[in-house]
Amino acid sequence: MPLVNMKDLLADAQKRNYAVGSFSVANMEMVLGVIKAAEETQSPIILQIAEVRLNHSPLALIGPLMVAAAEEASVPVAVHLDHGKTPCCIEQALDIGFTSVMFDGSHLPVDENIEITKGIVEIAKEYGAAVEAEIGCVGGSEDGSEDIAINCTSPEQAKRFAEETGVDALAIAIGNAHGNYKEEPKLRFDILEKVHELVKTPLVLHGGTGISKEDFIRCHQSGIKKINIATATFDSVERSVRESYEKGEIHGYYDLHQAEIEGAYQNAKKHMEIFYSVGKAEDIDLF
Repeated sequence: MPLVNMKDLLADAQKRNYAVGSFSVANMEMVLGVIKAAEETQSPIILQIAEVRLNHSPLALIGPLMVAAAEEASVPVAVHLDHGKTPCCIEQALDIGFTSVMFDGSHLPVDENIEITKGIVEIAKEYGAAVEAEIGCVGGSEDGSEDIAINCTSPEQAKRFAEETGVDALAIAIGNAHGNYKEEPKLRFDILEKVHELVKTPLVLHGGTGISKEDFIRCHQSGIKKINIATATFDSVERSVRESYEKGEIHGYYDLHQAEIEGAYQNAKKHMEIFYSVGKAEDIDLF
């Protein structure tokens, strides 16, 4: 199965009422674990990395690895730049072969966010790639360095934003936040349902770590078609390694390597089941 465009995956998710998991990765082991889970469950997926993480995993190194893994996978895989902040990084990802990019202008005034996003959409079109953007402000921060307040999305602004930019996916804020929640999140399903009513573009949920199974299901049955999972994957990998050491199962590097793969695999598989994406790769029609 070749590397695919995120837009096509989300269109299938809309048609068949499931969500595509978009899993953040930081090294080869995490890529291998997520791909293993996708192939075993026959789930279409998205591999992603955020611009803020590139100081740990340089794009020139991790990017080609992600693209190669997608090309070699037996299930449809899109490769995505998450939370792109700078045009140069976005263009670098597109040059490497990423099939979708996100421009995150959620911190900007709406008019400025719209104008810059429109420019990114035009650049991505030259590569045949999809674009995600964000309206409203998801809380926390992608790397945990800031505690940004949640600013829930205005449904009317979301409608205007989607129509004027022509983005392929739109991330909205409904009480969700990046990182680990300090208390149980209270998602604003009233806002989600209103946005879904007004906006035909596939919707995206960031800050998936800590959201309950029941809320995930309600989200993807109410218009959310891409769900980002980052912190949960990093936590699962760290926990898998720590527990393997505690059990005396790590005797050398390759045991460590396998423990990292297992952590990413277990977390991805669990979320694919919740997102109802299991088995969807078997009869997906993308071409």
